[in-house]
Formats: sequence, structure tokens, C-alpha cells
Amino acid sequence: MQVALTLKSTNVKTGPIPVSTTTRDSCPSSCPFKENGCYADSGPLAIHWNKVTSKERGTNWATFCDKIATLPKGQLWRHNQAGDLPVYTKAQSCIDVGKMQEIMEANEGKRGFTYTHHDMGNTTNRFTVKRANKAGLTVNLSANSIDEVDYLVDLDIGPVVVTIPEGLPRTMKTAKGRKIIQCPATYKDDVTCASCKLCAVSTRKSIVSFPFHGAKKRKLNERYSNNA
Repeated sequence: MQVALTLKSTNVKTGPIPVSTTTRDSCPSSCPFKENGCYADSGPLAIHWNKVTSKERGTNWATFCDKIATLPKGQLWRHNQAGDLPVYTKAQSCIDVGKMQEIMEANEGKRGFTYTHHDMGNTTNRFTVKRANKAGLTVNLSANSIDEVDYLVDLDIGPVVVTIPEGLPRTMKTAKGRKIIQCPATYKDDVTCASCKLCAVSTRKSIVSFPFHGAKKRKLNERYSNNA
């Protein structure tokens, strides 16, 4: 597994914070957007992601963790603008507990946050995500639909986000009455991850929604418009 750390993101929605990119093999088959509409599969990010995957860019996991450990105290940073959490080589549906322990230790005193599409039906995955959130590395569980949000929240292991078709209300509720709010950076020019920080709050109750974005958003909107 190869990981690249960019110390200052140039993405206008992310803002000027450190971001990482992990090789494509970290993405689980449980992600419905894997090679099927992922926003990271187009533009400059796709080029960068391919170079990380081919090991033209980036470092091994241990060196990456060393770099994270040197970030300033209190630094907000995003793990994986592309890619997912580290997995075992022979069990790629299972998050690597040892590697997650290393990144948790490296993140101590910082404000790292990330997202995962890994299957939370897996006991090890649930344990690892809950542990990371308690340790200060915020792992957001990515729901594939509004219907799945309540299931993930009920697990009580971390905050939840959901991708939705464009055009839905900015504020909604799940079947169980939980509040869903749209990421403000998706509709406000003066808001970025760097200024918002909501996805870095592991104890938040609100669910954050992200309208489909990227070069393939039109196809995704059509595919999911009746299954939000």
C-alpha cells in the first residue's frame, strides 16, 4: 500500500489543509462507486491517484505515519481525498487493525478525519472504526442511501455521511427522525473543510449529505434519483 501526503490541498472545497491519497486497492468492493462513478476517477485527482497506485508518488505506510506525526499540534487534515482505510493483504474486506493503530498514534494531538465505505457488518471493521473515533481520528461512515443512514447510526461507532442525488432539500430527516444537513461547502463559496470542520467532529449527531459531484454526477443522479 502506497500513500501520498499533500501538505496543502489546492481543492477549493477542501481548503489549504494537508490531505492524503491511498492506492486504489484500499477501496473495498462494498463501495458502490468503485470504478463506477467515483468523483476521484476524473480530472487531476485521478492522475495523481493513478501515480500513487503505480508507486510513482507517495511512500509506504510507516513513512506516511511518520509524516503525520510531524504535523503541528491541532492541525486539521483529511485522510484520503481518494482511497479508503488500510486493509489486510489477504482479507481486503477487513480493515487492518495494526495499521489503524499506527495512524491513530501519529494523529495524536491533531484533528484527522476521513470517510469509509467498508462493510460495517464485519465485526473487526466496527471495532476498529469505533476505536479510531474514540482516539481522535474521526472516521465517517459513508451510507450508500438515506435508507442506510439509520442502520449505520444505530451501530453507535461513529458519525455518518451520505451521498445523495442533486436537487434534494438541504435539510432532511431519516425514517427515524434523524437530521440530515447538506455539506455547506457544496453550496457556499466561502466555506471549506478548513473553515467548517464538521466532518472532523466524531461525536456529532447530525448526518452530513453530499450531492453527487465529479464528471459522472449526471449518470449517478439518474441512477439514484429514485433510490435516495
